[in-house]
Amino acid sequence: MKEVTYKFVEFIPDKIEEGILYISIEYCTAIHKCICGCGNEVVTPLTPTDWELIFDGKTVSLSPSIGNWSFDCKSHYFISRNKIRHARRWRDWEIEEGRKEDSENKEKYFGKKKK
Repeated sequence: MKEVTYKFVEFIPDKIEEGILYISIEYCTAIHKCICGCGNEVVTPLTPTDWELIFDGKTVSLSPSIGNWSFDCKSHYFISRNKIRHARRWRDWEIEEGRKEDSENKEKYFGKKKK
């Protein structure tokens, strides 16, 4: 099973290295290179409606899974206790349903925008 290491940083560095999850608590963001090797940078905002970071003093986990639906690779995986666990590739309709659910969750949490 593939693993990642982590670095707590104030600012995300200009050069993102493979296999490292950079975590900025101050800016509520984690970033890493896609684990498929495509080279894309994956940004995971740490918010009540996006991702949750768990740090147990030794390892990190991100929840929920990371689905890179906007990338050509469409990779899908979990980061749990520094380990990468691959998940199955979602179908297009599943991606659309997931995006709709994300949007609804944000609307519920933040409230409807006033026009």
